[in-house]
Amino acid sequence: MTIHFIGAGPGAPDLITLRGRDLIAAAPVCLYAGSLIHPALLGHCPPGARIVDTAPLSLAEIIALCREATARGQDVARLHSGDLSIWSAMGEQLRALDGEGIPWTVTPGVPAFAAAAAALGRELTLPEIAQSVVLTRTSGRASAMPPRETLAAFGATGATLAIHLSIHVLDRVVAELLPHYGAAAPVVVVYRVSWPDETILRGSLATIAAAVAASPIERTALILVGEALGRDDFRPSALYDAAYQRRFRGRAP
Repeated sequence: MTIHFIGAGPGAPDLITLRGRDLIAAAPVCLYAGSLIHPALLGHCPPGARIVDTAPLSLAEIIALCREATARGQDVARLHSGDLSIWSAMGEQLRALDGEGIPWTVTPGVPAFAAAAAALGRELTLPEIAQSVVLTRTSGRASAMPPRETLAAFGATGATLAIHLSIHVLDRVVAELLPHYGAAAPVVVVYRVSWPDETILRGSLATIAAAVAASPIERTALILVGEALGRDDFRPSALYDAAYQRRFRGRAP
C-alpha cells in the first residue's frame, strides 16, 4: 500500500493534475491540509472514503493514520496546497514513512507563484531585465531563515522575488528591498490566487504598504517584486527571431 503525496494546486479545483485527481479517486483514505484545499477537490474521493482534515494534527498523528491505513491495505491520498517541493512539510513526513518502511509517491502541483503570474498575465523573466526568480520567505514561528538567506542578499541580484508567508511583515520586506530595487520598483500582492475571493493589489515599493493597509490581507498572500512585473520595453527573445537557427526550426541556414 502507498501514501500518495499530491500537490493540489493554489486553490481552484481544476488546477490539479490528472494524475493527482485519479489518485484521489482511487484512494479509500484522504488526508488534506484544512482550509488550504478547495472543498470541491474532496468530491473526487470515492464513496465511503475516510476524509481527515490534518490541520489540527501533529506529525506523529498524521503518520499514525498512514500506518493504520497501510495495516488495513489501503492507499492514502495526502493533499497539500500548491506544489510539494516548497514549504509543504513533506520532507519530514517522507522521512518518518521511510523509517517505518511505508512506500510513498509524489505528484507535483501548480505552485502559487505560477498561478499568480498567470493571473497577472506576466512573464517573471524578461530578456536583459530579469532571468531569475527567487522563491523565498521571511522567518516565522514554524521555521527560521538560514542566516545567509536574507531579502537583502536576494535583492542585490535584481531578480524577480516571489516572497511567501510574509504579508504580516510587509513593512520589513519593503525596508529591506528599497536600497536594492528603489522606491519605484513594481510590487504586486496576490491574495488567495485562483480562489473566488482572489485579490490583486498593484503598486510600488513606495506605495504597496498603504494599498495593503487600505485592503487588509492576511495569511495566504504572495508578494512579487521586480522590474519584470512592470516593464514592456524589453528586447524580444532570440528564440523566435527569424534569423535564429535552432535544431527544431528546420530552416536552411
